[in-house]
Amino acid sequence: MVRVIISLLAILLSLNSYALTKVSASVDKNPVVVNESLILTVTADDDVNSNALDTSALLGDFIVGRTSVSSQTSMVNFNTSRTTTWTTVLIPRKSGELLIPVFTIDGIQTQAIAIKALEASQLPASSQQDLFITTQASATDIYVQQQITLKVKLHFAAELKRGSLTEPTLAGANILQIGQDKESENIINGKRYRIIERVYAISPQQSGEVILKSPVFSGEIIVPSSRRSNFLSFADTKPVSVIGDDIALTIKAIPAQVSGPWLPSELLAMHQEWQPEPAQFKVGEPITRTITLTAAGLSEEQLPEITMTMPQGLKVYPDQAELHTGLNNERLVSQKVVNFAIVASKAGEYQLPEITINWWNTITNKAEIAKIPGQKITILPNADLAPSITAKPLSNNATQLTAAPAPQTVIVQQNSFWQWLFLALWLLTSLAWFVSAKWSFKAKQKFDNKNTDVNSAYLALLAACKQNDGEAALANLLPWAQSQSSDNKDKASLTTLDSLHGYFNDKALSEAIIALQQSYYGKQPSPWVGQSLLNAVQTLHKKHHHKSSSTKVTINP
Repeated sequence: MVRVIISLLAILLSLNSYALTKVSASVDKNPVVVNESLILTVTADDDVNSNALDTSALLGDFIVGRTSVSSQTSMVNFNTSRTTTWTTVLIPRKSGELLIPVFTIDGIQTQAIAIKALEASQLPASSQQDLFITTQASATDIYVQQQITLKVKLHFAAELKRGSLTEPTLAGANILQIGQDKESENIINGKRYRIIERVYAISPQQSGEVILKSPVFSGEIIVPSSRRSNFLSFADTKPVSVIGDDIALTIKAIPAQVSGPWLPSELLAMHQEWQPEPAQFKVGEPITRTITLTAAGLSEEQLPEITMTMPQGLKVYPDQAELHTGLNNERLVSQKVVNFAIVASKAGEYQLPEITINWWNTITNKAEIAKIPGQKITILPNADLAPSITAKPLSNNATQLTAAPAPQTVIVQQNSFWQWLFLALWLLTSLAWFVSAKWSFKAKQKFDNKNTDVNSAYLALLAACKQNDGEAALANLLPWAQSQSSDNKDKASLTTLDSLHGYFNDKALSEAIIALQQSYYGKQPSPWVGQSLLNAVQTLHKKHHHKSSSTKVTINP
């Protein structure tokens, strides 16, 4: 027992007597390639607070990645040793001579480390990178709201254990990944690389000189183990990070001569199809006219509404528009397809007016018009709809046309008249009760669902206005407007911000929407304040709510 107590006292004394005496810093490689990571390791020979290392001094010359901290304690012959190790991933921001400064931990300093950062072109052929990113933009001199594509390729020759690729960043822009990742292999300067390709659609919302930041890859690669391999050994991993080159973009404002919708595109075209063929049109039979709008460099949301007017004698019923987006020759192409059902009430020739859409050609820098020319169609009589007629000779040898006799109705007399009458009245009463109950239930359900949609869109729009978040307000205006109407035809017509002016016919709302668009899309963008739009929306919502509440819905028990 005495020996045990003495041993415990010796251990306690050794623990208390140990203190921090040395802090060292090292890197895993030097020189290093710009945009490729290196690992900084700082080791203290004691158990130190994990927050004792401050890496903020590195931000000037390096992109500082994640820092991991580990502690280790060992005891040999009653001698206890402790170490604390910080591991930080760094990416040089530029080429040249860089410096990892001195770090001070509990009064003990590390040595400074001089880092030589090279451009990729300066590397000898025998020392190619194992991991790098390339970026390519479809255009760098563009207009505001014009869409471009960014192709990002991650090349790696090492074996990846895990990793993640961030999105590119650009202030005040809409960024969306297009399609799925593509994998391939390629040999570059005699070295085989696996390649992961990702494509983004980018639509800047503000004009000026801007920088498109490249995505960053962070992960772990498997490295050969320094320990002797055996059946139970595990592969070693090393954290890595890499970033591609940033891209400078010139975003031009909307030209002053543009009026109406702003549609910057490399190509915008319309075409039509008829079903059946024009020579086969008949009275009373539906005619399908399909209008397809195709635009390069525009998103689905930017495609304008397609409308057409009909001369008297023709009625048109538009269907819900179909929207498609894809890549064609590394260009983003969006398409809107609308089917119009046309029905003629009488035979004759009809002149259909032309359909036009104004757009801006980003290749020639000129305003252009996409057009479907006016067209004359002939509606033939429909024999299936004409009444049957027969000829009846007149006394003066003339011929009189009279309608064919209608089929005669045979009435069967019933003996028990009152019995059948009471039965019919009972059936009619039961049917009326059933229809009334079913209608009331559907009306309540429709009313509740509509109120839920209205409140959700309304609250989201109010929140955007109160927070002066113009992008959120632009995104919620159309859902709110569509929630105000129970008519599917009206909802189908509310597809653009311009359609809101005619639908609501409210001066305050129109002025607030124009101010919002000018703030984001005008020649001189400015901060947006949502109070005007908030007041206009609240006023219209109260009118709509008062109108809806005046309609009573009765639910039968």
